[in-house]
Amino acid sequence: MTDRFARVGFAVFVSLLIWSGTVSAQKHSDKVFVDAVQFPLYGKVSDDTNTRYERLPASLEGISRGPVWSLGRNSAGLFIRFRSNSTAIWARWESTFCVSMNHMTPAGTRGLDLYAIEDGEWRPVCSARPSKDKLTETCIISGMDGREREYMLYLSLYDGVSSLEIGVDKDALIAPPAVDRPSRERPVVMYGTSILQGGCANRPGMAHTNIIGRRLDREVINLGFSGNALLDMEIAGLMASVEDPGVYVLDYVPNASVQMIDEKGEEFFRTLRDAHPDVPVIFIEDPTFPTTVFNGRIRSEVQKKNMAQKRLYEKLKRSGEKRIYYISTDGLIGDDGEATVDGIHFTDLGAVRYVDKVLPVVRKALKRR
Repeated sequence: MTDRFARVGFAVFVSLLIWSGTVSAQKHSDKVFVDAVQFPLYGKVSDDTNTRYERLPASLEGISRGPVWSLGRNSAGLFIRFRSNSTAIWARWESTFCVSMNHMTPAGTRGLDLYAIEDGEWRPVCSARPSKDKLTETCIISGMDGREREYMLYLSLYDGVSSLEIGVDKDALIAPPAVDRPSRERPVVMYGTSILQGGCANRPGMAHTNIIGRRLDREVINLGFSGNALLDMEIAGLMASVEDPGVYVLDYVPNASVQMIDEKGEEFFRTLRDAHPDVPVIFIEDPTFPTTVFNGRIRSEVQKKNMAQKRLYEKLKRSGEKRIYYISTDGLIGDDGEATVDGIHFTDLGAVRYVDKVLPVVRKALKRR
């Protein structure tokens, strides 16, 4: 790589396409792979991590609870930015854990998702589906016209990425982005549960944090930890360490108990507020899940936890806090019961509905900063 771009040697790529019992051979342009370490990585609080594509700084190893540390090695919300005039884009990556789940697609769990700027907007190109093994090499898109485009490659939501290479045509340009999109100024910092981590998006780009990032054209930091948004104070400290956050979003209620919210919620908030007195903080209630219509125990639990969250918010308001916002459960994912995979985790429909409810409050908070 010289200056800000890399030009390449060559290799021949031949793929066999099998469909409806017929076999055909398609010969693509010679391709080469470039290590993605050469391109900017978005979505991290700190670069001081044990490996590049994980979320928690190395300093938290042995401090964070085991499940939080392990989930922090997932690459949820991270993405690579680059530009290229290649007629095809390949990816070669190694998954850290080779995770498989029965309620989420492999493409969402440990695949990749490519977007490009087209007509001024971020548009999906295609996802990269993982193989059954840790190492995957695949062509994401081919047959393009060779115009230079700006790309964003989302990483896996529920697995780690040990290594990543991007493939392009022989002699094609591949370089760091030429435009500052999304903006890295005043990122949105979001803390929450498996839902916030990305469960159960069909592909990484449909995690609601990533949708918010595209709609705002702003960096979003995903600190979702499946089953483990338990108001861990070192995570509050990590969030507080962001140099110039635009807004904090606290969406921990699906995991936290009433006791946790009552005993730790204010301390968690104060850690953020003490570090950034002028940064808005948004509190979100637990969604009213479809199962609450039928399961009285879950309905009661959701109601009690939401009441605890509201108590905390009202206490802070009474104490004089001005830059805090609240989003209730009402209509958070719609009222027809169609927004989840398993009664809890969002489908892509649920993620879009959630964004439609949350994003106006995020925009309002950012404007009043």
